[in-house]
Amino acid sequence: MRKATMSPKRTRGQNAGLTRQAILQAALELADREGLKALSMRRIGQELGVEAMSLYQHVGGKEALLDGLVEQLFTQAAPPLAEASSWEEGLREYAHTLMRVLLAHRDVVPLVVGRPAITPRNLRLMEEALRILRAAGLPPERALDMLYAVTGFVVGHVAILAAGGRDRHTPADRLQAIPDPDLRETPLLAEAARAQPARAGGRDAPDPRFGFALEAMLRGFASL
Repeated sequence: MRKATMSPKRTRGQNAGLTRQAILQAALELADREGLKALSMRRIGQELGVEAMSLYQHVGGKEALLDGLVEQLFTQAAPPLAEASSWEEGLREYAHTLMRVLLAHRDVVPLVVGRPAITPRNLRLMEEALRILRAAGLPPERALDMLYAVTGFVVGHVAILAAGGRDRHTPADRLQAIPDPDLRETPLLAEAARAQPARAGGRDAPDPRFGFALEAMLRGFASL
C-alpha cells in the first residue's frame, strides 16, 4: 500500500494565493468605494477572505500599504516614453494618462499629495524613464526635473478638482457658472467666462486650461 505523502503546512493567506499585488488592488478598490478612512488591515483581510495577520507577510504595515497605493496609481500611468515618437510626446501622454488615472481614484488623491511613496517599483519606473530621456539627449538631472515638474503640475490640477468631491466640473466650468450679476463689475472676468465653452468644445472635451499650461511647459522644456 502506497504511503501518503504529507504536504507542507501552509497559512490561510498562502492557501488563498495571497500576494502583495492582490492586497494593494483590494485596498485600492476599498478606498474607491468607501474612502481612505475605511482602510485597515482587518478590513482588507475581510475583503480577501484572510486573517489580517496574513497581510503582514506581504506588506510591512499600514504605512507600507499606503505607499503601495500611491505606487499602484503611478504604475498605471507610467511614462510611455519608449513608444512615443519624441520625448515631448511621451511626457504629454504621461500627463494626460496620469490625470485620467488620478481622476478615476479621486479618494486616493490626498494620499498622492501627502506622501512621496519612494518604493522600489516606483524607483525602477523613474530609472527607466530617465534612461529613455537620456537617450533622447537630455541630461539625467534635467530629465528628472522635467518628470517632477509634469507630475507636480498634474497632481496639483487634479487635487483642485478632487477638492470638489464627486463634482467633475473643471475650474473653467466653475468660472462659467458664476451668475451674470456677480460678473457685471468684472468685465474682463466675464469675457473670459463667456469664452470658455467655445474653447472647451463641450463638457466632455479635455480641459483647455490644462492643455494650455501643459503645452507651455513642454515648449519651455524644449527651449532650455
